[in-house]
Amino acid sequence: MTSATPKIVSFEGRHYELVPSTGEVICSKGGYALHHLEDCQHLRGGDQSTWRTYPDPDRLTWRRLLDSAPSTDKQGRREYAQKAGLLNGLGSPVTHVCDSCLLKPLSTDGSLPLAEAVAVFDRASVEDGVAKARAEIGQVQRDFPREAWPTMPLERYALGVADYKNTFCYRMEFGTPELGGIGGGSARKHMIFLQKKDQSWYHDAKFANEQEAWIDVRQGFLDAFTAVEEGIVPFVDEITALRSGPSLTAKALYAYFPDRLLPVYGRDHVHHFISLLSEEDPSKLERFEALERLKSLIDGTGHFTGWHTDEIARFLYWWANPRQGSAIVKIAPGAEAKFWDECQEGGYICVGWDDVGDLTAFTSEDEFQEAFRAHYSDEYNGNQSKMTVKARELWRLTQLQPGDRVVANKGTRQILAVGAVTETGYAWREEREEQRHTVSVDWDLSYAQALAEPEKRWGVVTVADVPARLWRTIRSSKTATVDREDTVEPEAVTLEDPQLSALAGALQRKGQAVLFGPPGTGKTFTSLRFAVWWLSQQLGMRLGAEFDYGSPAFRQELARLAARDQRPAGHLTQVTFHPAYGYEDFIEGFRPVEDGGAGLRLSLVDGVFKRICRAAENDSSRPYLLLIDEINRGDMPKIFGELITLLELDKRGVTVVLPQSGQDFSVPPNVYVLGTMNTADRSIRLLDSALRRRFAFVELLPDPAVLEGFTVGKLHLADLLRELNLRVLKELGRERQIGHSFFLTAGGPVTDESALAAVIRNEVLPLLQEYAYDDYSMLARFLGPDIVDDVGHRLHDLNDEELVDALYAELQVDVAE
Repeated sequence: MTSATPKIVSFEGRHYELVPSTGEVICSKGGYALHHLEDCQHLRGGDQSTWRTYPDPDRLTWRRLLDSAPSTDKQGRREYAQKAGLLNGLGSPVTHVCDSCLLKPLSTDGSLPLAEAVAVFDRASVEDGVAKARAEIGQVQRDFPREAWPTMPLERYALGVADYKNTFCYRMEFGTPELGGIGGGSARKHMIFLQKKDQSWYHDAKFANEQEAWIDVRQGFLDAFTAVEEGIVPFVDEITALRSGPSLTAKALYAYFPDRLLPVYGRDHVHHFISLLSEEDPSKLERFEALERLKSLIDGTGHFTGWHTDEIARFLYWWANPRQGSAIVKIAPGAEAKFWDECQEGGYICVGWDDVGDLTAFTSEDEFQEAFRAHYSDEYNGNQSKMTVKARELWRLTQLQPGDRVVANKGTRQILAVGAVTETGYAWREEREEQRHTVSVDWDLSYAQALAEPEKRWGVVTVADVPARLWRTIRSSKTATVDREDTVEPEAVTLEDPQLSALAGALQRKGQAVLFGPPGTGKTFTSLRFAVWWLSQQLGMRLGAEFDYGSPAFRQELARLAARDQRPAGHLTQVTFHPAYGYEDFIEGFRPVEDGGAGLRLSLVDGVFKRICRAAENDSSRPYLLLIDEINRGDMPKIFGELITLLELDKRGVTVVLPQSGQDFSVPPNVYVLGTMNTADRSIRLLDSALRRRFAFVELLPDPAVLEGFTVGKLHLADLLRELNLRVLKELGRERQIGHSFFLTAGGPVTDESALAAVIRNEVLPLLQEYAYDDYSMLARFLGPDIVDDVGHRLHDLNDEELVDALYAELQVDVAE
């Protein structure tokens, strides 16, 4: 075999140099990698007679292997290779490709060097989008000319008015998709708007009325236009009137000055690109100061002469997208997919609940939820919890972003196609007779398939997130329609996990965070998944959020991250606080150690946190994460001691002298702390105030959605959890609810009466008894008189089936009231 001309490809968010196959692939005697070249360094010195070679006529064997399962799913890869006959000399299936003679990583963090990226970027692929962006810019300037701004009335600007689709704010958020999105969050980014629910105006409270507020906001825009025109973009940061609407302001300025700015509106995204293009720390830059700096860096590269700024932004997001992953949701196009033909032909997915009207007319999710309940109270028998769940399904459409995936399903087993959400995103299609809520997508019919096992949830939900294990199944069963070897397109999508992203943001802001919530909400589960996902990404592995918690591959990754490798500590360290845990365990203290056979002597020993900080000091470019389980069970002021101040980000690197050893000590900026805390044991309100100020707090609450569609007998588990928690909330508050994980086993939700009865008797009831302090009248209000005898202060003796029937009867009574 001889080498061919290399090509640049992307896979799972990283860029590689592909050495194309010459018509055969090689598997060595005992290795688990696919090879393209006989002279590969990993094949040298072996007995060539023990190799296995396989014909590769279309030169795409490598891609089929990678597409069979994510890199984290070795079992999925093994199953595919076994089926395809890709075996090494010992008969074992191969699971990956050689990083020397097949796919060579182009950098440690997976990003292609800028010059090479520019050279291989397909500018023709974005021509249509750039043309549409130019057209949208022109339309904004014609419909809202700058010269009209000094006298523009509020009704021409604000959301919520009768003619809201012709307002400037609507145009910025919904009417210019090719200029980039500023959706999500609340309408407060528009600074002033009419609230539909009570027809009152939202605006800065310092103004007496909306007209005074509008005069201030309008003048703010006029001052911003002048600043950009005069080349002093950072001045926009000083305009008080626009402070609460930076993303809207940035997009508006881009629409009027597309040659002066880039259409990158998120602060974190701007900082991300600045960091890639320079050695600077952008965190100290104000919003518009950073935007100006990004444009300056782009101009200084010399690579983009003659490029439109919209084209440059599209290149940047292709080159190094700062978004951690994509959302993948399933949406049924009507009962039994009755609208599928229309959706396929029109390039969208549709859902019902039409009575609530166009979702873009609502200025907040709360406002929408109120309208949904008003329209559908009769349909859902006044069940507030059920209406909230269904409203969230519908509102989910507005949160989908370009590049997210929609799985179109029919029933509980059939997948019709998978579509990529386009720039248009959500759209209310008035011309449709029914199911007017739509999301525009590009359909890929090669994903059509029948699942081996039904997804029970799909029988009762219209819009639902697709779990990682199901996405792997869908991907691996995709029809092979590959006709190009130089790209890896839809299979490279990485699942987005909002919980993990929220934790990452908290750590970036504060350096340390606490994941808190009631028992059974998955705090330890989430913290460990976060550790593997975040550290792997920070260390250049770019693993997605779709790995299986507790799987052998997951445990191997935990072990790899925790390995010390002759360092004082690994990148991941786990500890559990308890009442006896002290400063000497955490920082330093005297401990008995063996004295060369002469017995024991006291010696000053470094604690776990001190070892982590020493390791981080010697490896300053990479992160070190400490996971503290049950953080509130320890005496935190005593454990942290004088170092509590050093945790603050602006104090990182500041040196103190430790009282016992007399050594200088500091907390490096690349040390991060994540704790978990059970609020049933102790409220965050009771934590030391100095600690509360220095930690970010991220709450985990019970999630009935993971139980949606699963029943035991007639009892719907999601309804059971909702109703139980409604009663607990009424009596004891949100911190003592029941978590969803009580009802989950390794294979998913419990499925039979005996398993559910065991959960209720052995886990839920003892917890409720602890909450109620043996107040059996309260217990009866939680579970009903058929289960609890509040007079006799005992539980009725029910068998498994009777217990489940009693829960069902109690639940149904409450729902009907």
